[in-house]
Amino acid sequence: MKPSLNFSLLNIDKPAGPTSFSIDKFIKDTLKVSKVSHFGTLDPQVTGILPIALGRACRLNEYFMHSDKTYVGIMHLREKITKSLLEKEMKKFIGVITQLPPIKSAVKRAPRQREIFEFKIIEKSGQEVLFSTKVQAGTYIRKLVHDLGEKIGGAHMLELRRTQASVFKESDKNFINLYDFEKAVKEDALSEILIPAEEAIKLVLPEIQIKKDNLKQLLTGRPLMKFDLSDNKPLPEKFAAFIKDKFIGVYYSIKEGDIVAKPEFVYN
Repeated sequence: MKPSLNFSLLNIDKPAGPTSFSIDKFIKDTLKVSKVSHFGTLDPQVTGILPIALGRACRLNEYFMHSDKTYVGIMHLREKITKSLLEKEMKKFIGVITQLPPIKSAVKRAPRQREIFEFKIIEKSGQEVLFSTKVQAGTYIRKLVHDLGEKIGGAHMLELRRTQASVFKESDKNFINLYDFEKAVKEDALSEILIPAEEAIKLVLPEIQIKKDNLKQLLTGRPLMKFDLSDNKPLPEKFAAFIKDKFIGVYYSIKEGDIVAKPEFVYN
């Protein structure tokens, strides 16, 4: 499938320094597209995976950005502590915790619950610790390290890198840094790094096939009726509708007479 510039995603390796929004602007200006947005903001000094949507793919933001995230980082311990004792304290954070967002955050500063799936040591050298963590979207890793520090005499984060965000990973063949992005633009090789949005959406939502008979009406936003479905299988709560390889939109199930689903997004 040849990706459309105005309905594609990029898996960018964000460098330390620029804000996530400045990366958006750089890509928008370079590609001259109408709109660009990223999935999950990274602080300026944090590196790693920054998925970016182009054009109408920006409307798919919510289906990707609320997924789990994985990070690798370095923290500095203020006091000496054995590896086994540190591991014991880190394990206490596994599960649902309550976090107060940092003062300099884009969200309302009120306690909120987030789940920590993994928080472990990769390597420890003196008072510096290389760690990895897998967390629910919206978890502040700097705050996680700070809260751990309060249990062991103090700790702060030195470096952080996001290694996975939703379905986007460092191992993906189209994971690229800004240098390679510019090179692809200059060499007219964008198609090699663009991720078709209609393919990516299949990785986060169930795919449901529908009939092509009433395509024109469906593209105007008409709800899905029983007779639009290719089979009688129960519908998931939310799904991506396709006619063969053609992406129609994202729908949520509902029971209103013959109406079985209504659109949240229609790609027309």
